Amino acid sequence: MEGVSVTIFVTVQKIYYPLLCIVGIPANLFTFYIICFRKCGMSDTAMVYLSCLAIVDTFYVVWVILIDLTLTFWVLQPFWHSHPWCSILGFLQYGSLYSSSWIVVVFTIERYLALRSTAKQHFSQARVTKLTCAGVVVVSHLASVPLCWINVMESVDITVDGEKVTLPRCQYRDETYSTVIVWVTTFLSGGIPIVLVIVFNYLIGCHLHRASNLFTKEERRVIRGRSTKGMVRRTILLLGTVSAAFVVLSLPRFVTYCILRTEYNEVDFDRNNYRIPINIAGDVANMLQNLNSTTNFLLYCVVSRRFRQELVRTLTCKASARDPSSYVTQTLNVFSVSECKATPSQDRPRRESSTL
Repeated sequence: MEGVSVTIFVTVQKIYYPLLCIVGIPANLFTFYIICFRKCGMSDTAMVYLSCLAIVDTFYVVWVILIDLTLTFWVLQPFWHSHPWCSILGFLQYGSLYSSSWIVVVFTIERYLALRSTAKQHFSQARVTKLTCAGVVVVSHLASVPLCWINVMESVDITVDGEKVTLPRCQYRDETYSTVIVWVTTFLSGGIPIVLVIVFNYLIGCHLHRASNLFTKEERRVIRGRSTKGMVRRTILLLGTVSAAFVVLSLPRFVTYCILRTEYNEVDFDRNNYRIPINIAGDVANMLQNLNSTTNFLLYCVVSRRFRQELVRTLTCKASARDPSSYVTQTLNVFSVSECKATPSQDRPRRESSTL
C-alpha cells in the first residue's frame, strides 16, 4: 500500500509540472500584454513592476519547472546532466527566483515610501522604476553566480527497467562551500523577502487606516457618498490577498528546506525516497513555491475588475475603453494618497478599483 502511495505521488508530480508550464507561460505572457498595452487603471509604476514580475516569472517557469522538474520526471537523461549545463542551470534558476522575490519586495517598499511621502518623489517616477527593476534583475543574477559551483558531475549507478546502468549525473557537491551558499540562498530567496513583505504590508495597512484623515471635503464629494473607511478596508483586503499568496506559497518551502539542511543534512540521505515524510513535505512545498510563479494572472482576475474587463475586451477583440481615472481610484491603485493629491483628476469616478 505504501508503494502504491509513492507511485501516485510521483505520477501527480509528472502531471502537475507540465500543466504548470502549459498554463503558466501563456498566462504570464498574457498578463504582460494586458498590463502594458491595455488600460487596467494602474499607475505607471505599478505597470512597470507587475509587467517585470510577469517576465521574470516566465523565465522561472522555463528554467525551473520546464527544464528542470518536468524533464526530471519524464526524461531518463536530461541535457543538464552534462557540462556546462550542470553549472549554468543553477545560475539561471536562482537568478529568476531572486528577481521574482525581490521585485515583490521592492514594489512593496516603494508603495510604503510613496504613502509616507507628502509629494511625488523621484522613486515614484516610471523611469526610475524601470531602472530599479533592471537593477534588481542584474543584481539577482550576479548574486546567483556562486551557485555555479555547488554541483559536480559524477557517475551514478541507477536502475532502469530492472537493470543497473551507470550514467553521468549533476550531483550536489557535499562541501562546506556548497552548504554555506545554499543557506545564504535559502534566506535571500525566501526568508528575508517573506519577512520584508509581511512587515511593509503591515505598515501600509496602518497608514491606510489613517488615510481618511488626509481626504479633503472636495475629495469626499467625489466619493459620492461612499464610505472612505469602507474603501480603505477593501484596499487592505486586495493588498492582503496578493501579499498573502506570496507568503503562503513561499513559506512552506523555506521551512522544509531549513529542516532538510539541518536534521537531514547527511551524505547518504536519499532525497528521492518518498517513504520518508520530510521528502514528501519538501516536494509538496516545492509544488506550492512553483505555483506562486503561475498564479498572478488568476489573482489579478479575482481582485481587479478593470483587469477582468480588459481581459474580456482582449479575448473578444474589442478596443480598450477610455480610462476614466478618478482621484480616489488612483489612490487605491498605487496605495498612495499623497500622489493623488499631486495630480487630481476631474473625470467621473468609477466604481471599481485595481489592486495595485
